[in-house]
Amino acid sequence: MKVAIHTLGCKLNQAESELLAQQFAEAGYSIVSGDGADIHVLNTCTVTHIADRKSRHLVRLWRKRDPQALIVATGCYAERAPQELMKVGAGLVLGNEDKMHILDFLEVEPVPYSAGKLTTGGLGRVRSFIKIQDGCNDSCAYCVVPQVRGLANCIPVPDTISEVKSRVSAGYKEIVFTGTKIGDYRYNNVNLKGLVEQILATTNVERLHLSSLQSQDISPELLSLWRDLRLCRHFHLVLQSGSDSVLRRMRRRYSIDDYKQAVSLIRKTVVDVAITTDIIVGFPGESDEEFEESYSFCKEIDFADIHVFTYSSRPGTLAARMPEQVSDKVKAERSRQMLQLAKTSANKFCRQFLGRELMVLWENEVVPGSGIYSGLGDNYIRVFTQSSETLTNQFRSVQVVRVYEQGLWGDYR
Repeated sequence: MKVAIHTLGCKLNQAESELLAQQFAEAGYSIVSGDGADIHVLNTCTVTHIADRKSRHLVRLWRKRDPQALIVATGCYAERAPQELMKVGAGLVLGNEDKMHILDFLEVEPVPYSAGKLTTGGLGRVRSFIKIQDGCNDSCAYCVVPQVRGLANCIPVPDTISEVKSRVSAGYKEIVFTGTKIGDYRYNNVNLKGLVEQILATTNVERLHLSSLQSQDISPELLSLWRDLRLCRHFHLVLQSGSDSVLRRMRRRYSIDDYKQAVSLIRKTVVDVAITTDIIVGFPGESDEEFEESYSFCKEIDFADIHVFTYSSRPGTLAARMPEQVSDKVKAERSRQMLQLAKTSANKFCRQFLGRELMVLWENEVVPGSGIYSGLGDNYIRVFTQSSETLTNQFRSVQVVRVYEQGLWGDYR
């Protein structure tokens, strides 16, 4: 039996998809990447209406291409609106609570998990995503995640250490800790700093990356861990808006000054750090002046990259009921401007590394047989090079010589 696992959305979904691939592999399934599967598993996202639309499109596509296949939809959209996925052709729809028990619903007896036997599950990644936390206790006005993920809960420290050791023994060079809000991690009085300390002290992980943090998570104590060069010099520090009045309507728990202080502290502590962020444009009531505040703040911070999201009304959220919804035309123009700033900012950040040497964890060939490889430095700059020898899943340094596509080109020696 062949199973294809497809993931939309966040790194938390990617982490859960890795575990699903492992479960299927240990139960005797062959993990494939596309058409011809007996089972298609779609791990859905519902953070925007576009994510919903992508899920429906994929279900319809597989129903047409593999009419005899079982299509299993799970994840956040499946949790929020299962009937919408059933309507377009999903044969089995499971919410987040049942996501990790798909095999039970298929009446397959999985082989018990054995540490050290983890495989890539056919997903072909050189880094592995590990969930350390799930759910959220906040109530941001625009966010549907607490509805579909539930209240915050954390993975026990011993389980996380064991999982990291298993991934390392399976050959993964980089581990990414992910969750809905990992800055809130706490298990038996061990917080995120304590967890990371134990991982660095008790495992042989070669590179450790924290997926996403908020300004209130940043402290001198946490940043002191970056003395260990195995920690990635990349902070994805969520902003959402550069206007205090919009942040208050969003029900975020920080101000612009709080955010600016966090950025300053990071840059004083971590050399050559990349700070990236998320921005929502067109939030209900966002005036031209508030958008300009947000745009100017992002320009001032000088982000390494900006992930731009156009506000999308989510059923059941406070923002969906707010007056003064911004028109699609205005949202599109603001998104265009912010995306252009994101491109300019990313290019500026990359250029400061021209002529320098970067250590890169190389992934696969961009095009099979081309000899051109792509990988990420520890500050998550995308780097390309050409090599006659296989570089996949290896740390090798390059001399950066020029800007190339959405990153840099390095000469491999």
